[in-house]
Amino acid sequence: MTFEQGKIYMPVGRRTASSPPAAVEGALRRLGRNIRIARLRRQLRIQDLAERMGVSRFTVADLEKGKPGTSASAYFGALWALGLLGDAEALADPDRDEEGRVLESARAPRRAARPGRLDNDF
Repeated sequence: MTFEQGKIYMPVGRRTASSPPAAVEGALRRLGRNIRIARLRRQLRIQDLAERMGVSRFTVADLEKGKPGTSASAYFGALWALGLLGDAEALADPDRDEEGRVLESARAPRRAARPGRLDNDF
């Protein structure tokens, strides 16, 4: 990994699924733990959640462990099956992307474009 002005860049050729950055691993573990807590609060077995999601019990066990190789659709499927998918709508919300908005405004034109000549060529 390289650092530049507060940004982290992944080296080319590195597989995120096999060895993701520590921040990604932590986020996946927390998400998996949260899904497990939600399942247990609903008194569902792993097999029950797996059937609702249409996946194997091994997939549910992997996502509850926060394994990086587990697909994003499995995580979102679990949230859906537990009635928590609405909470995921805030992920990558463009309105909450401060850095992206700053970059966009920096590229915006500073003044209005000059009006061009109109022609009758339709």
